[in-house]
Amino acid sequence: MNIRNLSQLDRALLGLRSLVLSGDIAGGQRLSEVAVAKQLGISRTPLRQAMDRLVAEGLLERIETGGCRVATFSKKDVADAIEMRGVVEGTAARMAAERGVAADLLAQARDTLNKIDKALTRKKGLDFDQYVIQNARFHELLARFPGSPIVQREIERMSLLPLASPSAFLSDQAMIPDFQASLVYAQRQHRAILDAIIAREGARAEALTREHARLALINFNYLNEIRPTLLSKVPGLALVATE
Repeated sequence: MNIRNLSQLDRALLGLRSLVLSGDIAGGQRLSEVAVAKQLGISRTPLRQAMDRLVAEGLLERIETGGCRVATFSKKDVADAIEMRGVVEGTAARMAAERGVAADLLAQARDTLNKIDKALTRKKGLDFDQYVIQNARFHELLARFPGSPIVQREIERMSLLPLASPSAFLSDQAMIPDFQASLVYAQRQHRAILDAIIAREGARAEALTREHARLALINFNYLNEIRPTLLSKVPGLALVATE
């Protein structure tokens, strides 16, 4: 992506979100509009629009005296966000099974899962980048399955919460012992979810999807309890307060 071809607002959103999630602007710190606008090479108007968006996402908080500060989160907040994503995605899976899914979306989902299989079984070894791309694609399609703009919007909103997206902990999962086995397990869950939706088994599809979301919680707990030295390398963990 060539950032020079983006609109001022898109540049502001990408830049500001990156500064926040990377920890370059510390949790609890007040934003200096002048300094951030200069750093990102944008005017203050799109920056303020981006700040409004990040307030809606929960990454920034309004200050009573004016302006915004970077939000901080507890470990419980992160666990709750992951759980809520599972609830909303599970609802989408149940609704998709009950309503049926458009043939073109099912074809795209099958193609996506086939690409994940290839990424996992490549002769040269795991194609991790392709796995991340296709994993995100499957979850995007899942949000579209029910044909409900409301459900799709809620899933997208939940996925923007810090560390709640389906790809939140994939960037450094290579550091986790037996991580490839966990990816294979996640892919089996993907297949089971799609099979349940196609079979019109709503309750099963919902339960499988909620269980699938909890993989992110397992990885989060691993990073916190077993490998805390990796916390600084995962985007968004800089916002999680130590307890």
